[in-house]
Amino acid sequence: MEAKLNFGIIGCGRISSKHIEGVLNNHENARLVAVSDLVESKMDDAVSFYREYLEGGNLQVGSNTLSELKNQEIRKYEGHQALLEDEEVDVVTVATESGYHPEVTKDALNAGKHVIVEKPMALSIADTDEMIRLADEKDRKLSVCHQNRFNPTVQKLREAKEKDRFGKLVHAQASIRWNRNDEYYNMDDWHGTLDLDGGILMNQGIHNIDLLRWMMGDVKRVSAETDTFLRDIETEDAGMAVIRFKNGSIGIIEGTVCIYPENLEETFNIFGEKGTVRLAGIAMNEIMDWNFVDGPEGEKEEMKKVSYQTDTVYGYGHNLLFEDVIEAIEQDREPLVNGLEGKKAIELVLGVYKSDRQNKPVEFPLKDYSTTTDVKEGI
Repeated sequence: MEAKLNFGIIGCGRISSKHIEGVLNNHENARLVAVSDLVESKMDDAVSFYREYLEGGNLQVGSNTLSELKNQEIRKYEGHQALLEDEEVDVVTVATESGYHPEVTKDALNAGKHVIVEKPMALSIADTDEMIRLADEKDRKLSVCHQNRFNPTVQKLREAKEKDRFGKLVHAQASIRWNRNDEYYNMDDWHGTLDLDGGILMNQGIHNIDLLRWMMGDVKRVSAETDTFLRDIETEDAGMAVIRFKNGSIGIIEGTVCIYPENLEETFNIFGEKGTVRLAGIAMNEIMDWNFVDGPEGEKEEMKKVSYQTDTVYGYGHNLLFEDVIEAIEQDREPLVNGLEGKKAIELVLGVYKSDRQNKPVEFPLKDYSTTTDVKEGI
């Protein structure tokens, strides 16, 4: 790449630090030039994190490169429209509250920017379709932050799936057993709301749900139950679903933030005629079981070495996702997690909500549906 891509981050909440890391860990091809938030102190915190990350020796770079990164000017804009008017910005990352992702993404695409949008990309089918349409119309890249796809553990699983090592797929299970207490929901006014958040499955569970759909293929129908057991919120705090995939296999979703007293686990299991794989850890970072009929001697132990340590549920996949988007722009190809892939995860979650609210199985594909459909009608 002849010139570095200039990145701007819109939304400087806690996930923005992973976006800053994503840019810095791709510093040969990218640089951060701007941030935006409605709260000035959050922009200050983001810029401070950028400096602290460099001071902490997190990048193995020469002194000249480190000096260049430390001296990089990062402009601050109060409001995303002002950042989008910055002609130097090539790529925008959207890390606002979930319900604002579509609006900001569409504004960015209309401004001619490539976009990396945090999960969930939207809270309705209509918005996902419009985001995808706009990216195509404007000839811009659109990628959704399902960074767990880039984990080495998940990549190994995907490789086995593509080589058909499982044989006939039987079933898979995506479980997230976490704790989100009242303090979490009371720290702002958008978590736990229908129009800006979406609930345990749309917020916390969607990474694992994305892996389930990615590994098992397109959905035929879903049956689900959700409820609000412990938290004083509009959305569900626990939800379970059974999925029939078009290939005949069955999927199970289990999502809850009611685990006492703290996060327990996140697991993904896939079972086939000729193979079994179990992934676990706080970010799908551990291979617990790896067994295949055609597996060579010692493969199971060798695969466990792919596991890695992380102290965050976000893992380190943002670095690789950002690298993929940079390469997609350079090579004029689709990112691995493009808008259509992001939509498929949204559609599955919304199918779960629709099944629960209408008390019946839901066939796919969905027509338009959102986190607020049916609820506003009193169903």
